[in-house]
Amino acid sequence: MNNNTTPLFPCPLSDLAGSGDVRHRVLSLAQLREHGVAAGRAAAQSRPDGPWQQLLPGVYLLHSGTPTSEERLHAVLLYAGRPSTKAVPVQPGPSSPPSPAPSCPPYDSVMITGLAALALYGFSATPGLLSLEQIDVLVPRTRRLRSTGCARLIRTHSLPPPEQVTGLPVAPVARAVADAVAELTDARTVVELLTEAVRGGRCEPAAVVRELNLSGLLARPHVVEAVDSLLTEGRALAERRLYEMVRTYELSEPVWNVDLRLPGGPALGSVDAYWPEFAVAVELDTRAPHRGNAGAGAGAGAADEEAEWSEAVRKREHLERLGITVVHLTPRKLRESLEQQATVVRTALMAADDRDPAARVLVLPR
Repeated sequence: MNNNTTPLFPCPLSDLAGSGDVRHRVLSLAQLREHGVAAGRAAAQSRPDGPWQQLLPGVYLLHSGTPTSEERLHAVLLYAGRPSTKAVPVQPGPSSPPSPAPSCPPYDSVMITGLAALALYGFSATPGLLSLEQIDVLVPRTRRLRSTGCARLIRTHSLPPPEQVTGLPVAPVARAVADAVAELTDARTVVELLTEAVRGGRCEPAAVVRELNLSGLLARPHVVEAVDSLLTEGRALAERRLYEMVRTYELSEPVWNVDLRLPGGPALGSVDAYWPEFAVAVELDTRAPHRGNAGAGAGAGAADEEAEWSEAVRKREHLERLGITVVHLTPRKLRESLEQQATVVRTALMAADDRDPAARVLVLPR
C-alpha cells in the first residue's frame, strides 16, 4: 500500500517555473503547500545559491533571475491579499483527485495604487515600474500585515471598486493619483500628475480633489497650488467640450461667457452660454468639491462651501423666476454623454415658444 500523501499534480513545479503565466511563476506559501511543498523546502529552495527566491514574506519566485515588473506586482498583491489569520490547508489523501495548477490568485480585495497604478494606466509623468523601489497596494484597514520589501501597504476604511488593467486589480485613477501625491514633495511633479489625469480624460477634476481632500492632502501648500492649476485646466476642458457640443450637433450659436443684468437693476450673475432669443442659459458646474475636512481650517472651509452653494442656488432660482431656463451641465456629463446633453439643450430651446415671455435682461461681456 502506498502511504505517500503528497498530492499529484498535472503540472510539475519545474514546468511552472518556465511558464509564460506569471501566476505560475510567483506563488504564495499556501499555493506551494497545495503542490506538496512544505515551508522548510521552500526556504531551502530560496537560499542565495538556490533555484528560487523569496520576494516577500510567504511569496516565492520560482526562478533565480531578476524579477520582472509583472512578477513584482503579482508578488505584492499575493503578499497583501493574504488573510489576516492563518488557515491550515486541507491535505488531500491518496484517493483525492489531482489539484489543478494555481488559478486566479487570492488577492482578497486589495489593489495596486499610487505611482505603480499610474504607470499601469500609462501616465508619462510617472517613473517606470522597474525603477520603483516600492509598490503601493491599497488594503482594508483591518489587514494585519506591515509594509516590507517592495510592498508598501496603504490602509483605508473604504476600498473603491478596482479597475482591471493588464489583468491586475488597480485603484481608480483619482484614488491612485491621491496616493501618489501623498508621497511627493515636488510641486511640479504633483501638477504634472494632476494635469495628465484631467487632460487625458482619465477622470474629472472634482474626483481628484475629493480624493485629495479625503486623504488630508489639501493642508499642504504645494498640493493646494497644484489643485488650483487642475481646476483651471478642468474648466478649460469643459468649455471646449461645450463649444464642441454646440457645433457638432448644430445648435444655434449662443453668446459665450456673459453677465446678465436687469436694465437699471442689479447683476443677475454670469453664465457660460446664453441664447437671448430663447431665454436659455447654460451653466457649467466646475466648482471644487468641499475641501474643509482637512486641517484646522475645516470649519471655515465648510462655511465657504455652503455660502458658495447657496449663492449658486439663489442665482439660478432668480433667473428662473424671470423666465430664463437654466440648463446645468457638469464636465462629466459633457465627457461621457455629449449627444445626450445636446438633446437636453435643444429641448430647452424648442420649448421656448411654449413658455411665457421672459423678462428683458441686458447681456454684457464677462
